[in-house]
Amino acid sequence: MGTMNLRGVAVGGLLVLGALGVLNLAAWPSAASAAEAAQSAGNPALVSQIASHLAQAKGVRAQFTQTQTLAAMKQPLVSTGSLLFFRDRGVIWQIDTPYKATYVITDAGVAEVDANGQRVTAHSAQGTRGVAQVSKMMRAMLGGDLSALYSQFDVQAEGSAAQWRMQLTPNQPQIAQSIKGLQMNGGDYLQSLRITLANGDVTKLDFAKSAAVTDPTPAERSLLGAP
Repeated sequence: MGTMNLRGVAVGGLLVLGALGVLNLAAWPSAASAAEAAQSAGNPALVSQIASHLAQAKGVRAQFTQTQTLAAMKQPLVSTGSLLFFRDRGVIWQIDTPYKATYVITDAGVAEVDANGQRVTAHSAQGTRGVAQVSKMMRAMLGGDLSALYSQFDVQAEGSAAQWRMQLTPNQPQIAQSIKGLQMNGGDYLQSLRITLANGDVTKLDFAKSAAVTDPTPAERSLLGAP
């Protein structure tokens, strides 16, 4: 497979949730209605503890290994790199292997960044809308706002705030057409995220060396659209 094809797969695999363009942020309920939905969640008290625990970090740096198991591929596709997750702004996703590339994921969409730190390609059309929306949902959840989470998924949690596991199953038919479920594991930080699509494709993200970040660098602020 050529480099350009690998790039296409990797972009599609950014949080692999570009397929979820069906998500409608305007339909997310208020915190009050989310609280009602939480009553039917598995272990809602633990889910709340996990979100509150994760929300203590305004930003996180981590290294990642992404493994994509695709029906169309004989071997899993593995990429590694680093990321900056900043709750109020978005994600800077830097791939180191099998090639080098940097992407910025914000609410506006996905942009590719060249070696000089300049945006060279913007992907804000329908194809990447789901990535931006799910990025926003995940940032909200990691900020302690569970309204979006409960409006889109049935949530089961086990363990403790120090070492936990959550299983998310879509409760909206239009989402279930694209995704089968998400599994998250973590402690002080998110340690792994496994996404299983309805067609059987699986993407697993493992995070290592996570560390809290108070402020991004000036260059990172610029990439994320901050003044």
